[in-house]
Amino acid sequence: MTSTLHVPDRTVLRRVAAEPAVMLAAGRALMLQVAHPRVAQGVADHSDVRERPLDRLFGTLDFLMIVTFGTPEEAERMGRAIRRAHERITGPGYSGNDPDLQVWVNATLIDAALFVYEEVLRRPSGDLAAAYIDQARFIADVLGCPPDLQPADIGAFRAYMDEMISTLEVGDAGREVAAAVLRPRRLRLLWPALWLNRFITTGLLPPRIRDQYGLEWGPRRDRVLWFLLRTGAFGYTLVPGALRRAGIPAGLWVTRRRVERRARGYASQRTTTPAA
Repeated sequence: MTSTLHVPDRTVLRRVAAEPAVMLAAGRALMLQVAHPRVAQGVADHSDVRERPLDRLFGTLDFLMIVTFGTPEEAERMGRAIRRAHERITGPGYSGNDPDLQVWVNATLIDAALFVYEEVLRRPSGDLAAAYIDQARFIADVLGCPPDLQPADIGAFRAYMDEMISTLEVGDAGREVAAAVLRPRRLRLLWPALWLNRFITTGLLPPRIRDQYGLEWGPRRDRVLWFLLRTGAFGYTLVPGALRRAGIPAGLWVTRRRVERRARGYASQRTTTPAA
């Protein structure tokens, strides 16, 4: 099957996404997503994040891996599958296929990657950031989001993020989802990793959003966090880029197998579920 999806140049998108360090801000992206009341309500109503806290993370990572590094045909199939799933995510005031929410979710992913690149690794972004924002629009395109609704360039993107962060009001659903993500009961045996994730995620949030979540922070914790991040970043940048990105082929292979298993499971459910 030949893809009908217009696939732009993904060189810079792949270059940034291939950096393992961008995962440091995965929690920042998720917490910003559910700071939007309509996104949070959709997750609270239709996700099993409380019982299976890692599923949403792996689902998002699989989608990004396929769309960024997979073939155009794979990206198109993934987009169709997610759009079908989003058709079932509806409720008072929200829809999984709402273009405005798609723009916001994609923007948080772009923001997270650039935050690590610019603030943690302290690399001048310049033209790279502009190209990354332009190419990362493809991620929302795959979901059917109209291109003209997305920020058109780096200036528009920065302005959009500043406005959203300054105006979002975290609701009860957002705080409930955040608690399930930061303190998952079913993963308590992994408490050292969970504590570190909670510490990094809390510290990387914009102060206004962090305060609305009711997360404790202060100057001493901030100094400790940035000392650890900058020290780690120094060692990280000493590793050759080719070596840092060497895991992408293996990661793509694992993702493809996981997506295939998930698709077979859905197909099996459809064939075994009796008609109404």
